[in-house]
Amino acid sequence: MAAIRDVVEKFRTSIINRDKATFVALFFSEKPEQVVWQFSNDDARIARFRKTKPEARKARHLPGVNYLTFIDSIVSGKNTSEEVFKDVRVDTDGEIGSVAFDYEFLSNGKQTNWGREMWQLVRTEEGWKIISVIWTIHDPVEIG
Repeated sequence: MAAIRDVVEKFRTSIINRDKATFVALFFSEKPEQVVWQFSNDDARIARFRKTKPEARKARHLPGVNYLTFIDSIVSGKNTSEEVFKDVRVDTDGEIGSVAFDYEFLSNGKQTNWGREMWQLVRTEEGWKIISVIWTIHDPVEIG
């Protein structure tokens, strides 16, 4: 379990440090289309989107949205980025594993979205690799 928790920490710090090489190395394939990268919007968020885009969907596959475009947007962006993980749970039999946690994504220290995230991993000759990432997206919590 420590090795999987190390993957989680490298994922987190590679976002903060804009370290594309470390981030990409965490994934099972260098071909993004071979790694599941899927989100689902919550009901309130999708209702807001449908006010201007009636065709918006809670979950749909977007081929251009993957782990590589995610880290590229962070590396090229002007804002600082951080993903905060809470209540991290790891399950493994030593060959396959899963990680689940609550997250909040911060841009310049301000929450842009939050939700629950789940990963599936496989242990390869090069160590643990992420083969799928799914997550929910909730709008920022408004305070006050």
